[in-house]
Amino acid sequence: TTTTTDGTQTSVLPLSGLSIARGTILGMSLDKYTTTNPSDGSRNGGTTTTTTMVDPQGYLTSLSSLVSSSASAADIGDIHKARLLLKSVRDTNPKHAPGWIAAARVEEAAGKLSAARKIIQEGCEVCSHSADVYLEAARLHPPAIAKAIFTTAVRRLPHDVKLFLAAADLEQSTDAKQAILRKALEANPTSVTLWKAAIELEQDVEDAKVLLAVAVEKVPDSVDMWLALAKLETYENAKKVLNQARRAIPADRTVWIAAAKLEESQNASTEKIEMIIEKALSVLAKHNAVVTRQQWLKEAENADLQGAPFTSASIVKHTLGLGVDVEDRQRTWSDDASAALSRGAVATARAILAQSLREFPTKRHLWLQAVELERAKGTPESLDEVLAAASERLPRAEIFWLLRAKEKWTVQNDVDSAREILTSAFAVNPDSEAVWLAAAKLEWETGEVERARVLFQRERAGTERVYMKSALLERETMQFDVALELIEDGLSRYPKFEKLYMMGAQICSDDLEWNSKPQDQAREFYQRGIQNCPSCIVLWVLASKPEERIAKSHHGTNINNNSVVYY
Repeated sequence: TTTTTDGTQTSVLPLSGLSIARGTILGMSLDKYTTTNPSDGSRNGGTTTTTTMVDPQGYLTSLSSLVSSSASAADIGDIHKARLLLKSVRDTNPKHAPGWIAAARVEEAAGKLSAARKIIQEGCEVCSHSADVYLEAARLHPPAIAKAIFTTAVRRLPHDVKLFLAAADLEQSTDAKQAILRKALEANPTSVTLWKAAIELEQDVEDAKVLLAVAVEKVPDSVDMWLALAKLETYENAKKVLNQARRAIPADRTVWIAAAKLEESQNASTEKIEMIIEKALSVLAKHNAVVTRQQWLKEAENADLQGAPFTSASIVKHTLGLGVDVEDRQRTWSDDASAALSRGAVATARAILAQSLREFPTKRHLWLQAVELERAKGTPESLDEVLAAASERLPRAEIFWLLRAKEKWTVQNDVDSAREILTSAFAVNPDSEAVWLAAAKLEWETGEVERARVLFQRERAGTERVYMKSALLERETMQFDVALELIEDGLSRYPKFEKLYMMGAQICSDDLEWNSKPQDQAREFYQRGIQNCPSCIVLWVLASKPEERIAKSHHGTNINNNSVVYY
């Protein structure tokens, strides 16, 4: 006992006593797991031995049990707190359905399913206005009892669609499901969800038609019902159904688009399809239905992907310019076409470009975009049509003539048509070197060498490329002397054109009979080339080749050393 400064007395337990007590308890615990074996002691000179009774595996198991018990104790404490809290909620506001549902789920989590069912059944009586309580009660009970719960629920809440659908899902047979849904439709004849569920259960098309016919009478503003009925009908009856749908919901664009698709499925003319889309826009505007440009383009893409390209094109034609300023149309429409193509809507992209070209027929990049589209996704015929239209609109643009002739020649193997195209190109581009060279190449590649020579001669007043191509033709036909004459003629006009020097030297060193004279001519070509084109690295490199061939490497070395100055 000690006395404090304020005069009070306190008792202090000595630490040594605590140690002794702890050791005593530990010894008692160990004694429980040990036994004395006297018989062993008699055999060992009277010494008694002790044997441990602790099972190593059981000991580890007991440790795990202790840990689990501690965790379970914590969980039990939390569950107890949740029970008290939710009981307070139910007592304070017994009509609050989530409180009953939460309390039942707490008991379910604690493994007390009977308590959970008891609570939720009480909740069904107290909160008979809540469908969620009945749904929870049905979930917690076996199917037989759940059916009885739903029977009570739909009697108390006959206009709750969720209860009927859940009750139908609980049934195994189709007949039972249909019986529940028919009863549900009697109480809720305007529920689209119930009609869809009932129609999906029908196996016979005629029965589905009957249900859909009643559905569109009960729910005339449901577009899905009208469209589903139209799909099941014949063409004539489908037209009647869609006409009725248009009268019932004139401000919905989907019905008009479905009508256009229906006509396209019967191979109707483009004019008829466009007439439907035009009328749709007029009626929608009359009823103040707001449909944005992006929505229309989305509908066009959907129609395209569903196999209705003419409907897609008609939508694009009449809605592409909505809300787009004139100065922004060219760029915007080009981007729209690229975006549609990236999403796989080829017909939509084609229609956008067609409309763009109708408004901007002289824009070269739009024509090139259309050409690339047809080359990637179209047919040779569609590509030829685009190239022909581009050549007609832009006759001075050589590229479209050349591309069309190339496609005819290389892809379709139609040389005569390619010649005709290039002849037409000559008529409007008489001074075009590219057209002349293309025509000469066509004759050259198809074996008409004389025709190619004539074309080169006519155009020899052109640029250095004409001389190079002419000399190349003569070289390939083994007319080396003529080729060298053409090279000399070309160099007299274009002394700075390094390729003529290279070709002349190669003819002398590689094609002519190998002796000192042609090699000297080759060296002369290279030397002249280096003098006139000193910055051409290739010439310096090639100039060493003849020297190597005649084993005079020191000349080549000198030349290469000199070339360093001009790098």
